[in-house]
Amino acid sequence: MSRNMEMNEDIVIVGAGIAGLTTALALQRLGLKSLVLESSSYLRVTGAAFTTWTNAWKALDALGIGDSLRALHPQIQGLVATSTETGVQAVEVAYKDNDTGIEHEVRCLRRKLLAETLANELPSDCIRFSSKVLSIEDSGHLKVLHLADGAIIKTKVLIGGDGVNSEVAKWLGFKKPSFAPRYAIRGYAVYEESHGFEHKFLQFFGKGFRCGVVPCDDTSMYWFFSWHCSARDKEMEQNPEKMKEFVLSKFDKVPDKVKDVFRRTKLDDLVCSQLRYRTPWEILWADISRDNVCVAGDALHPMTPDLGQGACSALEDGVILARCIAEAFAKSSTGEKYSEEGEYERIKMSLKKYAKERRWRAFDLVSTAYTVGGIQLSSEKVISFLRDKFLAPHLVKVLMKKATYNCGQLESSNMVIHS
Repeated sequence: MSRNMEMNEDIVIVGAGIAGLTTALALQRLGLKSLVLESSSYLRVTGAAFTTWTNAWKALDALGIGDSLRALHPQIQGLVATSTETGVQAVEVAYKDNDTGIEHEVRCLRRKLLAETLANELPSDCIRFSSKVLSIEDSGHLKVLHLADGAIIKTKVLIGGDGVNSEVAKWLGFKKPSFAPRYAIRGYAVYEESHGFEHKFLQFFGKGFRCGVVPCDDTSMYWFFSWHCSARDKEMEQNPEKMKEFVLSKFDKVPDKVKDVFRRTKLDDLVCSQLRYRTPWEILWADISRDNVCVAGDALHPMTPDLGQGACSALEDGVILARCIAEAFAKSSTGEKYSEEGEYERIKMSLKKYAKERRWRAFDLVSTAYTVGGIQLSSEKVISFLRDKFLAPHLVKVLMKKATYNCGQLESSNMVIHS
């Protein structure tokens, strides 16, 4: 596209992250074309991997890509949590909810592979790179996007999947996400041969920090380390050597095999950042959608990683949002197209439906994640005692309960989509 060129699109998605790509693919499965605008010049991925719970696999199956990803990531059988204060194992539990009988499907999924899989399922012209949105304007029933390269795009539907610094969320009136008083270091270690770990999630907590180590496959391990931060921790964000030294200094009561995961991690595979989240009350009261505009993923509900649901819920968002939008673009019962005004009203109602369905889910995940993280990272004696002796099994149950959500299927049998 040349500079100053003007385009008209039915659906524009800002951001080629997990939420944006999921929404685009879900729309395609329902017969709707979209244009994804990515500010970077390539498919950018932040972080190495993430824990993919049952609810995420339901979304991936709805998209038709679940089985290809399963083949590359072994199922994690359970969690082993150990106190770093005592060195004593606090809990070992299989990923099965004894109350409901649900056996959870949990795997550690590589982010880059997921992004590439989603992108490869889309038409080659679906993603427009180097497309930074500078401003959003109204033009009748359309939204007008002005891009940094001079292009102008008019669209019937605008979706913000552009992360924690979302321009679309800003347009809707959201404040910038808050900084939690915690930092996280994430790393990825690769072995020449098998790493020898069981397919279990190893978690360590206490003394003001929390750490997790989990296999992605037989030759790679993903890990994270989070802690209550101080002013001097800011210096580590750009210094991988200090990151590694800092993590290793905290593990006097952790098996050498686990320490070796940290030692093996290359400096280029370390990322450090302060955690951010959307305040729960803002999610309750702010406009998730307005007119023909809405947000999804981290643009809507950035959260601390203590439930492992950030990316999982972004996958949910994409499937549910696409299904709602497809209803708006369906023909009438007589097979006729709606008028421009009628279509605009249907789009507004479909996005309101999406917002209503996602509001309480997002509120629940953000508030629960923050609370669970506070308990797990606490160094207060009373809380540490209760956590290590009594609360650990219940915290695992909380994780599994939040993963029972079902986003549903992408069924277009009752819809006749018009273009």
